[in-house]
Amino acid sequence: MSEHGTDAYLGAMDLPPLVTRAVTAARERGFAHSCRPEQGRLLRALASGAPSAIGETGTGCGVGLAWLAPGAGPDVRLVSVERDPALARIAADLFGDDPRVTVLRGDWREIVAHGPFDLLALDGGGQGKHPGDPPADPEELLTRRGTVLIDDFTPGFHPDPPREHWLSPRRRPGLSSARPSPPLRGWTPRSRGRIAAPARTTRRARRGGRR
Repeated sequence: MSEHGTDAYLGAMDLPPLVTRAVTAARERGFAHSCRPEQGRLLRALASGAPSAIGETGTGCGVGLAWLAPGAGPDVRLVSVERDPALARIAADLFGDDPRVTVLRGDWREIVAHGPFDLLALDGGGQGKHPGDPPADPEELLTRRGTVLIDDFTPGFHPDPPREHWLSPRRRPGLSSARPSPPLRGWTPRSRGRIAAPARTTRRARRGGRR
């Protein structure tokens, strides 16, 4: 999610129709924390490389999922989980005509039974950034050479257990990470899946071990 992410679509052009519908639903609901357009384009690009399954935690009103779905192939499963029942219903209705998409209602751990995933976007649990939210296990949730995308890493805070969990080669030798290179902002095809913003970074890590 992104603070004021829904507002970032004001005046945005050339959006996929499903994204426009999801943003409209988010505005009507008063949901401010949708992913931003540049983050959505990254999601769509990464989805195009997933051969069989994509997972997402934190559906919100479905804006991120609306970017993922057009990028995914016709036979790729998309599974997203949202703990807020009202938001989950909004997203489920939005994707009611797409048999590839499943929107779950509940804790992020509900997604485990639907893995492993070629691409996993952790935005609503599983990052390990809050008390009571243990980080997801990439060995359990990712296919071989799968990719996990994690946002809201802010450099300079120590100790930082989530950063240690995901980015330390000692802790996760099977993961390689794509780190942003300041002053990179936004995303281009050459950025290798990296987004950097003044206060937040999105991390993309790839698993290279066995399933």
